[in-house]
Amino acid sequence: MAISDVKEYTHLTEDEVDQIGRELDALRAEIEESRGDADAAYINRIITIQRRLAVAGRITLFASRWKPAWIAGTAMLGVAKILENMEIGHNVMHGQWDWMNDPEIHSSTWEWDTAQPAEQWKHSHNYIHHQFTNVLGHDNDIGYGILRMAREQKWHPANLGQPVYNGLLATLFQWGVALHDLDLDAIRKREKDPKVLAKQLGQIKRKISRQIGKDYIFFPLLTAATGPANVVPTMTANMTANLARNVWAYAIIFCGHFPDGALHFTEEELEDETRAEWYLRQMLGSANFEGGKVLHVMSGQLGYQIEHHLFPDLPSNRYAQMSQRVRALTAKYDIPYTTGPLHRQYGQVLRTIMKLSLPNRFTSTDQHVQPGQDQQVARGRRSAAERPTRSTQTGGWSARSQS
Repeated sequence: MAISDVKEYTHLTEDEVDQIGRELDALRAEIEESRGDADAAYINRIITIQRRLAVAGRITLFASRWKPAWIAGTAMLGVAKILENMEIGHNVMHGQWDWMNDPEIHSSTWEWDTAQPAEQWKHSHNYIHHQFTNVLGHDNDIGYGILRMAREQKWHPANLGQPVYNGLLATLFQWGVALHDLDLDAIRKREKDPKVLAKQLGQIKRKISRQIGKDYIFFPLLTAATGPANVVPTMTANMTANLARNVWAYAIIFCGHFPDGALHFTEEELEDETRAEWYLRQMLGSANFEGGKVLHVMSGQLGYQIEHHLFPDLPSNRYAQMSQRVRALTAKYDIPYTTGPLHRQYGQVLRTIMKLSLPNRFTSTDQHVQPGQDQQVARGRRSAAERPTRSTQTGGWSARSQS
């Protein structure tokens, strides 16, 4: 169901919405003022663990022709790649640790171990996705231009292949994300600035060359020092580690945005949206999942997706603490707080993908559709020029960096 007015949907008065905004602003200020040595020690410890795992995995793969060494090396390398992408790279590039003034752990300098260049990711994710969360036609993360994830999105016969596309997206996730900021729809319509496109393609080419060279040429050939028989097993180990990271990142991200209860919005919701209303949209458009501390660290704390969307540039190790206050706030104002076990959240996502591969007339919705909210929207996505100017809530990206 797509919502055009979150205040009307939640039956909140303007004063109540404003009070929610004030309470969340107060929570932000409290966390900002209390950041300190313990937080810095946390991220430095995670980076140290990740790098030691990566080194240990690489060293073990010098004996990769032996199956036990292949399994151990692949496992350590896979965990290291997941940690680097989820708890470190994603959160560092959000500016969560910029307050430390450490040039090595800063959103302006971090380049992560995946195919999409950091600069492009900070635009497509920090700016577009976090500003226009789940707004149809504006948020490119709704199905990544491949999957139909809302009943309001116009159905096309190509959507019948969604189960296959979904599997390919999970398997090749880093490569799909690498193309995400290009806006293929704008390219197809010849609306993309050729200079911007050339710059982006050059960045992607260099980054992909680096990733392929590192994982499938340099490190495999390096293990030949202990025997040529290690080269191919090391290549397959790197491929398996990347596959594990791809599938894990895909599942975590989809569980934060598409389970039952995570709402979509129409562009009318963006009209004159205040900061408090932006907060409200983030709470309604995101979903959490439950689990232990290790699961949350491995998922980049995105089991607290609601808190992440409210405060994307605050340290991830504080999300569990903030979630208690946010959940109490939603209970106070009778606002939905969508959460559940990871397996249930992904099960709901998978069901949605399957159902929406068919035209709406062949499926039913479990949610009430408000009058006037069942219209279909075009398949195309808004260009940067067509998106309204938004106040900066995240990161340090600006449109000037793309010109």
